[in-house]
Amino acid sequence: MADIARYPFVRHLRGSGTTHVEHIRKGTTVHAGAGASFWFRPLSAVLNEVPIDDRELPLLFHARTSDFQDVTVQATITYRVTDPATTAGRIDFSIDPETGRWRGTPLEQVAGLLVESAQQYAIDRLATVDLPTAMAAGVGPVRAVIADGLRADTRLAETGIAVVGVRVVALRPEPEVEKALRTPTREHVQQEADRATFERRAVAVERERAIGENELQTKIELARREEQLVGQRGANARREAEENAVAGAIAAEAEAKRTVTLSEASAEGTRLAGAAQGAAEAARVAAYRDVPETVLFALSVKELAANLPQIDTLVLSPDLLTKALAHLGAAK
Repeated sequence: MADIARYPFVRHLRGSGTTHVEHIRKGTTVHAGAGASFWFRPLSAVLNEVPIDDRELPLLFHARTSDFQDVTVQATITYRVTDPATTAGRIDFSIDPETGRWRGTPLEQVAGLLVESAQQYAIDRLATVDLPTAMAAGVGPVRAVIADGLRADTRLAETGIAVVGVRVVALRPEPEVEKALRTPTREHVQQEADRATFERRAVAVERERAIGENELQTKIELARREEQLVGQRGANARREAEENAVAGAIAAEAEAKRTVTLSEASAEGTRLAGAAQGAAEAARVAAYRDVPETVLFALSVKELAANLPQIDTLVLSPDLLTKALAHLGAAK
Protein backbone atom coordinates (compact mmCIF):
# COMPACT_ATOMS: atom_id res chain seq x y z
CA MET A 1 0.00 0.00 0.00
CA ALA A 2 1.32 3.41 -1.01
CA ASP A 3 2.16 5.99 1.62
CA ILE A 4 0.12 9.16 0.87
CA ALA A 5 0.59 12.32 2.86
CA ARG A 6 -2.34 14.75 2.72
CA TYR A 7 -1.88 18.50 2.48
CA PRO A 8 -4.35 21.27 1.55
CA PHE A 9 -5.25 20.88 -2.16
CA VAL A 10 -2.32 18.50 -2.86
CA ARG A 11 -1.11 15.07 -1.86
CA HIS A 12 2.29 13.47 -1.77
CA LEU A 13 2.78 9.79 -2.67
CA ARG A 14 5.81 7.79 -1.67
CA GLY A 15 6.15 4.34 -3.17
CA SER A 16 8.36 1.35 -2.31
CA GLY A 17 11.00 -0.58 -4.19
CA THR A 18 8.69 -3.57 -4.78
CA THR A 19 5.79 -1.65 -6.31
CA HIS A 20 5.41 0.12 -9.63
CA VAL A 21 3.39 3.36 -9.32
CA GLU A 22 1.78 5.26 -12.21
CA HIS A 23 0.40 8.79 -12.08
CA ILE A 24 -1.97 9.48 -14.97
CA ARG A 25 -3.48 12.88 -15.54
CA LYS A 26 -5.86 13.60 -18.39
CA GLY A 27 -4.94 10.28 -20.03
CA THR A 28 -1.23 10.98 -19.96
CA THR A 29 1.27 9.23 -17.72
CA VAL A 30 2.97 11.90 -15.68
CA HIS A 31 4.98 9.74 -13.25
CA ALA A 32 5.80 6.04 -13.46
CA GLY A 33 8.35 3.74 -11.92
CA ALA A 34 9.32 1.55 -8.98
CA GLY A 35 9.82 3.50 -5.77
CA ALA A 36 8.47 6.70 -7.33
CA SER A 37 7.72 9.73 -5.14
CA PHE A 38 5.73 12.71 -6.40
CA TRP A 39 3.09 15.38 -5.73
CA PHE A 40 -0.36 15.19 -7.25
CA ARG A 41 -3.79 16.72 -7.09
CA PRO A 42 -6.35 14.18 -5.85
CA LEU A 43 -9.19 15.48 -8.04
CA SER A 44 -7.32 15.15 -11.32
CA ALA A 45 -4.94 12.23 -10.67
CA VAL A 46 -5.38 8.54 -11.49
CA LEU A 47 -3.00 6.36 -9.51
CA ASN A 48 -2.07 2.71 -10.20
CA GLU A 49 0.07 0.63 -7.89
CA VAL A 50 1.28 -2.72 -9.29
CA PRO A 51 3.44 -5.05 -7.13
CA ILE A 52 6.50 -6.26 -9.01
CA ASP A 53 7.96 -8.60 -6.37
CA ASP A 54 7.67 -12.40 -6.48
CA ARG A 55 4.34 -13.63 -5.15
CA GLU A 56 3.45 -17.06 -3.80
CA LEU A 57 0.06 -18.45 -4.75
CA PRO A 58 -0.98 -21.71 -3.01
CA LEU A 59 -3.71 -23.73 -4.67
CA LEU A 60 -5.60 -26.91 -3.84
CA PHE A 61 -7.92 -28.54 -6.35
CA HIS A 62 -9.36 -31.92 -7.34
CA ALA A 63 -8.87 -33.82 -10.59
CA ARG A 64 -10.12 -37.11 -11.99
CA THR A 65 -8.01 -39.85 -13.55
CA SER A 66 -8.91 -42.01 -16.52
CA ASP A 67 -10.27 -44.71 -14.20
CA PHE A 68 -12.63 -42.16 -12.57
CA GLN A 69 -10.70 -41.79 -9.34
CA ASP A 70 -10.62 -38.47 -7.52
CA VAL A 71 -7.15 -37.00 -6.90
CA THR A 72 -6.29 -33.99 -4.77
CA VAL A 73 -3.49 -31.76 -6.06
CA GLN A 74 -1.69 -29.37 -3.73
CA ALA A 75 0.70 -26.92 -5.39
CA THR A 76 2.27 -23.48 -5.12
CA ILE A 77 2.84 -21.07 -8.01
CA THR A 78 5.42 -18.30 -7.85
CA TYR A 79 4.78 -15.40 -10.23
CA ARG A 80 5.60 -11.74 -10.73
CA VAL A 81 4.49 -8.84 -12.91
CA THR A 82 7.04 -8.22 -15.67
CA ASP A 83 5.18 -5.40 -17.51
CA PRO A 84 3.38 -3.25 -14.92
CA ALA A 85 1.92 -0.84 -17.50
CA THR A 86 0.36 -3.68 -19.50
CA THR A 87 -0.90 -5.36 -16.33
CA ALA A 88 -2.43 -2.10 -15.09
CA GLY A 89 -4.14 -1.72 -18.50
CA ARG A 90 -5.65 -5.25 -18.29
CA ILE A 91 -6.42 -5.46 -14.57
CA ASP A 92 -7.63 -2.68 -12.29
CA PHE A 93 -4.72 -1.79 -9.94
CA SER A 94 -5.96 1.76 -9.25
CA ILE A 95 -5.68 3.08 -5.70
CA ASP A 96 -7.65 5.65 -3.75
CA PRO A 97 -5.80 9.04 -3.71
CA GLU A 98 -6.92 9.59 -0.14
CA THR A 99 -6.07 6.28 1.52
CA GLY A 100 -3.68 4.59 -0.92
CA ARG A 101 -5.71 1.37 -0.93
CA TRP A 102 -6.75 -0.55 -4.04
CA ARG A 103 -10.23 0.22 -5.19
CA GLY A 104 -10.80 -3.40 -6.26
CA THR A 105 -9.20 -6.80 -5.68
CA PRO A 106 -6.59 -7.07 -8.43
CA LEU A 107 -4.49 -9.76 -6.76
CA GLU A 108 -7.54 -11.99 -6.49
CA GLN A 109 -8.13 -11.58 -10.22
CA VAL A 110 -4.52 -12.55 -10.93
CA ALA A 111 -4.82 -15.53 -8.57
CA GLY A 112 -8.03 -16.66 -10.25
CA LEU A 113 -6.39 -16.46 -13.66
CA LEU A 114 -3.38 -18.51 -12.54
CA VAL A 115 -5.41 -21.06 -10.59
CA GLU A 116 -7.85 -21.73 -13.41
CA SER A 117 -5.04 -22.14 -15.92
CA ALA A 118 -3.04 -24.41 -13.65
CA GLN A 119 -6.08 -26.54 -12.85
CA GLN A 120 -6.87 -26.91 -16.51
CA TYR A 121 -3.40 -28.18 -17.39
CA ALA A 122 -3.28 -30.58 -14.42
CA ILE A 123 -6.79 -31.91 -15.07
CA ASP A 124 -6.01 -32.51 -18.73
CA ARG A 125 -2.83 -34.40 -17.76
CA LEU A 126 -4.40 -36.59 -15.07
CA ALA A 127 -7.39 -37.44 -17.27
CA THR A 128 -5.08 -39.37 -19.61
CA VAL A 129 -3.63 -41.76 -17.00
CA ASP A 130 -5.11 -44.12 -14.46
CA LEU A 131 -4.65 -43.74 -10.73
CA PRO A 132 -1.83 -46.32 -10.22
CA THR A 133 0.15 -44.76 -13.06
CA ALA A 134 -0.35 -41.26 -11.68
CA MET A 135 0.69 -42.36 -8.19
CA ALA A 136 3.69 -44.23 -9.53
CA ALA A 137 4.83 -41.26 -11.62
CA GLY A 138 4.54 -38.88 -8.68
CA VAL A 139 4.29 -35.11 -8.77
CA GLY A 140 6.95 -34.62 -11.44
CA PRO A 141 4.72 -34.93 -14.55
CA VAL A 142 2.00 -32.75 -13.02
CA ARG A 143 4.52 -30.07 -12.03
CA ALA A 144 6.08 -30.11 -15.49
CA VAL A 145 2.76 -29.84 -17.33
CA ILE A 146 1.58 -26.97 -15.10
CA ALA A 147 4.87 -25.06 -15.44
CA ASP A 148 5.10 -25.56 -19.22
CA GLY A 149 1.45 -24.65 -19.71
CA LEU A 150 1.62 -21.45 -17.65
CA ARG A 151 4.85 -20.29 -19.29
CA ALA A 152 3.37 -20.86 -22.72
CA ASP A 153 0.00 -19.28 -21.85
CA THR A 154 -0.52 -16.32 -24.20
CA ARG A 155 -3.12 -14.73 -21.96
CA LEU A 156 -0.62 -14.45 -19.10
CA ALA A 157 1.99 -13.05 -21.46
CA GLU A 158 -0.45 -10.48 -22.81
CA THR A 159 -1.35 -9.54 -19.23
CA GLY A 160 2.32 -8.97 -18.33
CA ILE A 161 2.52 -11.81 -15.78
CA ALA A 162 5.35 -14.34 -15.77
CA VAL A 163 5.47 -17.61 -13.86
CA VAL A 164 8.74 -17.97 -11.96
CA GLY A 165 8.24 -21.47 -10.64
CA VAL A 166 5.75 -24.22 -9.86
CA ARG A 167 5.91 -26.60 -6.91
CA VAL A 168 3.55 -29.53 -6.55
CA VAL A 169 3.56 -30.54 -2.89
CA ALA A 170 1.22 -33.53 -2.93
CA LEU A 171 -0.82 -35.70 -5.23
CA ARG A 172 -3.20 -37.81 -3.19
CA PRO A 173 -6.23 -39.98 -3.89
CA GLU A 174 -9.07 -40.57 -1.46
CA PRO A 175 -8.02 -42.10 1.88
CA GLU A 176 -9.72 -45.46 1.22
CA VAL A 177 -8.22 -45.73 -2.26
CA GLU A 178 -4.79 -44.68 -0.99
CA LYS A 179 -4.96 -47.35 1.69
CA ALA A 180 -5.94 -49.94 -0.93
CA LEU A 181 -3.03 -48.86 -3.13
CA ARG A 182 -0.63 -49.15 -0.23
CA THR A 183 -1.79 -52.66 0.63
CA PRO A 184 0.20 -54.55 -2.07
CA THR A 185 3.33 -52.61 -1.26
CA ARG A 186 2.79 -53.12 2.44
CA GLU A 187 2.24 -56.84 1.89
CA HIS A 188 5.34 -57.04 -0.27
CA VAL A 189 7.39 -55.27 2.36
CA GLN A 190 5.95 -57.56 5.02
CA GLN A 191 6.82 -60.59 2.90
CA GLU A 192 10.36 -59.31 2.49
CA ALA A 193 10.55 -58.73 6.23
CA ASP A 194 9.22 -62.24 6.90
CA ARG A 195 11.70 -63.68 4.42
CA ALA A 196 14.53 -61.80 6.09
CA THR A 197 13.30 -63.05 9.46
CA PHE A 198 13.14 -66.64 8.22
CA GLU A 199 16.59 -66.36 6.69
CA ARG A 200 17.92 -64.93 9.92
CA ARG A 201 16.30 -67.75 11.86
CA ALA A 202 17.69 -70.30 9.41
CA VAL A 203 21.17 -68.82 9.82
CA ALA A 204 20.70 -68.85 13.59
CA VAL A 205 19.58 -72.50 13.51
CA GLU A 206 22.51 -73.41 11.29
CA ARG A 207 24.88 -71.66 13.65
CA GLU A 208 23.28 -73.37 16.64
CA ARG A 209 23.65 -76.70 14.85
CA ALA A 210 27.32 -75.97 14.14
CA ILE A 211 27.81 -74.95 17.75
CA GLY A 212 26.04 -78.13 18.91
CA GLU A 213 28.24 -80.26 16.62
CA ASN A 214 31.32 -78.53 17.92
CA GLU A 215 30.20 -79.11 21.50
CA LEU A 216 29.47 -82.78 20.69
CA GLN A 217 32.87 -83.21 19.05
CA THR A 218 34.43 -81.53 22.06
CA LYS A 219 32.59 -83.86 24.44
CA ILE A 220 33.65 -86.90 22.36
CA GLU A 221 37.24 -85.74 22.39
CA LEU A 222 37.06 -85.08 26.11
CA ALA A 223 35.54 -88.53 26.70
CA ARG A 224 38.26 -90.14 24.58
CA ARG A 225 40.96 -88.30 26.48
CA GLU A 226 39.27 -89.14 29.78
CA GLU A 227 39.26 -92.79 28.74
CA GLN A 228 42.96 -92.54 27.99
CA LEU A 229 43.48 -90.80 31.31
CA VAL A 230 41.55 -93.50 33.20
CA GLY A 231 43.53 -96.22 31.41
CA GLN A 232 46.77 -94.47 32.17
CA ARG A 233 45.73 -93.99 35.79
CA GLY A 234 44.84 -97.71 36.02
CA ALA A 235 48.15 -98.69 34.50
CA ASN A 236 49.94 -96.35 36.87
CA ALA A 237 47.99 -97.73 39.83
CA ARG A 238 48.67 -101.31 38.72
CA ARG A 239 52.34 -100.56 38.27
CA GLU A 240 52.42 -98.80 41.62
CA ALA A 241 50.69 -101.81 43.27
CA GLU A 242 53.16 -104.19 41.66
CA GLU A 243 56.05 -102.03 42.76
CA ASN A 244 54.57 -101.80 46.25
CA ALA A 245 54.04 -105.59 46.32
CA VAL A 246 57.60 -106.24 45.22
CA ALA A 247 58.87 -103.72 47.73
CA GLY A 248 56.67 -105.28 50.43
CA ALA A 249 57.91 -108.76 49.60
CA ILE A 250 61.47 -107.59 49.77
CA ALA A 251 60.76 -105.79 53.03
CA ALA A 252 58.95 -108.84 54.47
CA GLU A 253 61.77 -111.14 53.41
CA ALA A 254 64.29 -108.78 54.95
CA GLU A 255 62.19 -108.51 58.11
CA ALA A 256 61.86 -112.30 58.26
CA LYS A 257 65.60 -112.75 57.83
CA ARG A 258 66.19 -110.10 60.48
CA THR A 259 63.70 -111.79 62.83
CA VAL A 260 65.30 -115.19 62.23
CA THR A 261 68.70 -113.71 62.82
CA LEU A 262 67.50 -111.97 65.98
CA SER A 263 65.76 -115.15 67.16
CA GLU A 264 68.85 -117.23 66.51
CA ALA A 265 70.97 -114.67 68.27
CA SER A 266 68.51 -114.51 71.20
CA ALA A 267 68.35 -118.29 71.40
CA GLU A 268 72.10 -118.55 71.31
CA GLY A 269 72.34 -115.89 74.02
CA THR A 270 69.75 -117.69 76.12
CA ARG A 271 71.54 -120.98 75.62
CA LEU A 272 74.86 -119.50 76.56
CA ALA A 273 73.27 -117.70 79.53
CA GLY A 274 71.61 -120.97 80.68
CA ALA A 275 74.82 -122.86 80.20
CA ALA A 276 76.66 -120.23 82.18
CA GLN A 277 73.98 -120.21 84.87
CA GLY A 278 73.98 -124.04 85.03
CA ALA A 279 77.74 -124.04 85.29
CA ALA A 280 77.50 -121.49 88.06
CA GLU A 281 74.85 -123.53 89.90
CA ALA A 282 76.90 -126.65 89.47
CA ALA A 283 79.91 -124.89 90.86
CA ARG A 284 77.84 -123.54 93.76
CA VAL A 285 76.37 -126.97 94.48
CA ALA A 286 79.83 -128.45 94.28
CA ALA A 287 80.94 -125.83 96.76
CA TYR A 288 78.11 -126.69 99.18
CA ARG A 289 78.70 -130.39 98.82
CA ASP A 290 81.24 -130.68 101.65
CA VAL A 291 79.68 -128.02 103.91
CA PRO A 292 77.99 -129.36 107.10
CA GLU A 293 74.22 -129.29 107.26
CA THR A 294 74.18 -126.91 110.20
CA VAL A 295 76.10 -124.43 108.18
CA LEU A 296 73.77 -124.90 105.24
CA PHE A 297 70.81 -124.42 107.54
CA ALA A 298 72.33 -121.29 108.95
CA LEU A 299 73.01 -119.99 105.46
CA SER A 300 69.42 -120.77 104.47
CA VAL A 301 68.08 -118.93 107.50
CA LYS A 302 70.31 -116.05 106.68
CA GLU A 303 69.16 -116.00 103.11
CA LEU A 304 65.57 -116.27 104.24
CA ALA A 305 65.99 -113.47 106.73
CA ALA A 306 67.51 -111.31 104.08
CA ASN A 307 64.50 -111.84 101.86
CA LEU A 308 61.78 -111.52 104.53
CA PRO A 309 59.79 -108.27 104.79
CA GLN A 310 60.39 -105.85 107.64
CA ILE A 311 58.90 -107.21 110.97
CA ASP A 312 58.00 -104.58 113.50
CA THR A 313 56.49 -106.96 116.15
CA LEU A 314 57.01 -110.72 116.50
CA VAL A 315 54.71 -112.78 118.72
CA LEU A 316 55.99 -116.24 119.67
CA SER A 317 53.32 -118.53 120.99
CA PRO A 318 54.06 -121.67 122.99
CA ASP A 319 52.78 -123.89 120.17
CA LEU A 320 55.11 -122.36 117.66
CA LEU A 321 58.10 -122.71 119.92
CA THR A 322 57.18 -126.27 120.80
CA LYS A 323 57.01 -127.28 117.12
CA ALA A 324 60.21 -125.44 116.27
CA LEU A 325 62.08 -127.02 119.13
CA ALA A 326 60.63 -130.41 118.21
CA HIS A 327 61.89 -130.05 114.65
CA LEU A 328 65.22 -128.83 115.84
CA GLY A 329 65.58 -131.75 118.24
CA ALA A 330 64.54 -134.21 115.58
CA ALA A 331 67.10 -132.78 113.27
CA LYS A 332 69.78 -133.20 115.72
